[in-house]
Amino acid sequence: MAATASLSTLSPPLYHPSPPPPANPPPSTSPASPTFAFPSYTTFPPFYTLQPNLTTRARQLDLWSALITSYCAHHRLFRLALSAPPADLFAHAPLGRALKPADVRAVLDHMAQPAHGPRVEWIAANKGEPSSTCWVYWKSLAEWADAVYAWVDATGQKGSVLTVYELREGDAVSGAAWRDMDEALLRKVLGVLVKRGKAQVFGVEESSGVKFF
Repeated sequence: MAATASLSTLSPPLYHPSPPPPANPPPSTSPASPTFAFPSYTTFPPFYTLQPNLTTRARQLDLWSALITSYCAHHRLFRLALSAPPADLFAHAPLGRALKPADVRAVLDHMAQPAHGPRVEWIAANKGEPSSTCWVYWKSLAEWADAVYAWVDATGQKGSVLTVYELREGDAVSGAAWRDMDEALLRKVLGVLVKRGKAQVFGVEESSGVKFF
């Protein structure tokens, strides 16, 4: 009974934290500040242990999802690796608490479900091996495609051919939120525009061309 009572006293803060950051925060087009403002619920020790009560756990997973997407948007992180996650994202040094690796995967699996965005997509690993790296969609692929095409339209690039390198690292995109995005992820974004009939991609290397319509 004592353990049950203890859990009951820990549950309310997970139901009533400070408002979590938006699930899809707008990215900054200027260099991100090195300091991320962690929400107050990250100072609650039980936040770093997935709770057995299903209702509490569902709320907890939603808070982790909001935290991860906001953190990655702030730092412009497009993917996470379980082998080397950001040191301050899944741990709170002053509290001496950290989310266990298995629970980190559980959180990311939650975010990868279609019902939750998905906000995460596991990157295929070698055959027979579980994936340990994922894309984090603080913008969905469709939203990234909209952003790229809005830039194409605003800069008069329709009918032009640009290289993937120029779209990732060129001077013209120095202020773009997708600058320095992983090439593989950018190609997924371009694939959305191809399906819409808005672009055509030539070649497979970074020097390959993209024509916009």
